[in-house]
Amino acid sequence: MKTRRMNQNRLFFIVRIAVAGMLISAAAIMAIALSTEALVSVGSPPSPPWQNEKNEPALAVDVSHPNVLAAGANDVIDFEAWNAGDDTIADFTPGVGISGVYFSFDSGHTWVQPTYTGYSARFGLNNSCLGVPGPDPGCTPDPQGPIGTLPWYYENGLFNSGDPALAFGPRPDANGNFSWTNGSRLYYANLAGNFGETFRGFAAIYVSRTNDVAGAAASDKNAWMRPVLVSRQNATLFSDKNQIWADNAASSPFFGNVYISYTAFRSRSRGNAAPRPVMVAVSSDGGNTWTTRQVTEAATNAQHGGRQFSTIRTDSNGVVYLFFAHFGVGTPDVGTHAMVKSYDGGQTWTRPQNIVSMNDACYNVDPVIGRCVEDGVAGARTDFLAAPS
Repeated sequence: MKTRRMNQNRLFFIVRIAVAGMLISAAAIMAIALSTEALVSVGSPPSPPWQNEKNEPALAVDVSHPNVLAAGANDVIDFEAWNAGDDTIADFTPGVGISGVYFSFDSGHTWVQPTYTGYSARFGLNNSCLGVPGPDPGCTPDPQGPIGTLPWYYENGLFNSGDPALAFGPRPDANGNFSWTNGSRLYYANLAGNFGETFRGFAAIYVSRTNDVAGAAASDKNAWMRPVLVSRQNATLFSDKNQIWADNAASSPFFGNVYISYTAFRSRSRGNAAPRPVMVAVSSDGGNTWTTRQVTEAATNAQHGGRQFSTIRTDSNGVVYLFFAHFGVGTPDVGTHAMVKSYDGGQTWTRPQNIVSMNDACYNVDPVIGRCVEDGVAGARTDFLAAPS
């Protein structure tokens, strides 16, 4: 039997409605709870693996049209089936993207999973990627096959590699002025890898955008703009753990700014010496261009610990709040959640302030890998309990 490399067979996304400020009966609460669970990945097959696997979902709501939702997940719908090639190895299909995308236009009650074209092993040339039990020649991906992930990556020498982060913001007009009357823009940030030699380093942060969610949901590939490089890359950099937010308050002096936070792993070597600061990239022109700044120290050692798993938000005055996990050395889920703030649209940042302990987030530490698990040795990892949200 093949070794599993994903934590879940399939993921059912749940959209929850929070009811506050009123008294309602227990029966009404139950009715609301029962009515708000919906399958998001409606276009995904129940089998075979890999193609039925999902994890790490993200969700965004259009504040100017609250019935419009967009979701993302690590979705391997376009990978080759386990029967392709050697049945004893669960291969990742090189160059095939995993940044799945889904839309709802009724506040999350029903969902649409579009299909575009791109580099795909969902079927492969001559159905070679489905395989058969036992030996077979293996998978030959189709450069223009069906994909359930963000389009235009293969055509630009890239493949999208997950860690979805989504946000809606106001759309700029031709003069760069933001207003909700111009419509909404959806931003989808994710990791990307090189299909050729498009950027330097091992993984980069890219962002996809659309002003036409209806067209994107209807499988119109041209509804999406080409992906834009966000992270400032070098030959040894692995950019990871990205999150995104768009300043959506018209009262803010930075209305329309988009912020992407991520961790810059500056060395592929393991151990306490590897520097990894939290970075913030800012765009003031709707995601066309980005300015990146380091907002925490980079040192990872016995005195300073390490930092990653960030979340970024703004308030109605345009103040930017960045939260991240500040780990102790050698104890991945022990430490604090820390916060830094910017009062000038992400140009400068305050010093980090610890705000809450996360020492209770880890209940079991695997003695072999040194990471938090749910169910003992070699169990399911729970590292993301440490991520602020």
